[in-house]
Amino acid sequence: MSRALVLDTETTGFDPLTGDRVLEVAAVEIVNLVPTGRHFHTLIDPERDVPEEATKVHGFTRDMLIGKPKFAEIVPGLLDFLGDDPIVAHNAPFDFNFLDFELKKAGHKVLDRARMVDTLVLAKKRFPGLPNSLDALCRRYGIDNSMRTAHNALLDVQLLAQVYLELMGGKQPGLELASRPAVSTPVVLAVDAPPVAARTPRPITPSETEIAAHSAFLGKIKDPVWAALLAAE
Repeated sequence: MSRALVLDTETTGFDPLTGDRVLEVAAVEIVNLVPTGRHFHTLIDPERDVPEEATKVHGFTRDMLIGKPKFAEIVPGLLDFLGDDPIVAHNAPFDFNFLDFELKKAGHKVLDRARMVDTLVLAKKRFPGLPNSLDALCRRYGIDNSMRTAHNALLDVQLLAQVYLELMGGKQPGLELASRPAVSTPVVLAVDAPPVAARTPRPITPSETEIAAHSAFLGKIKDPVWAALLAAE
């Protein structure tokens, strides 16, 4: 079984080293490139203000997040859901940097970068020189993103999961041939075939006139092979 998590975060800004914090985390589970329906999602009290510029991106204000759990409180559930499996994200270093900062602040180890799968890198290899934002990829693959009026983490990971499946070859959900009973095609062996009736030989005997005409034709050819064969008989 191949398990991976598609993850996204929303934050108060661009850099945790300047005081920005995570305010939303969402992840969905996929197994053998098929979404299972299991997900992790929570809003987080960032313990600071939310700049107006950030609110324009994801729609969350400081008042909306007061009373939500702090990051240290959601860590156990998040780490349990992530397990040790690969973590897929769009522009993954951004999300990993923020999660690493929050994990260290809460007294936990950072995420192993070997687990990181960046769909932005995959998309740039597949479509060099083209726009490869999540919205652009949704349009390219015909994925309905009409509900994406803001960068909501849960909606984004659901869309990104579909994009990731397309980037990995476009496997369709539910196409689990291994889970279906195998159907064997009967093979008819030659030994089971009914015997074929013996054929009656029908030899063709040329007339004297035909033999004479053939000999005259051979006389016009230099060293004819047919004449040597007839002489051998």
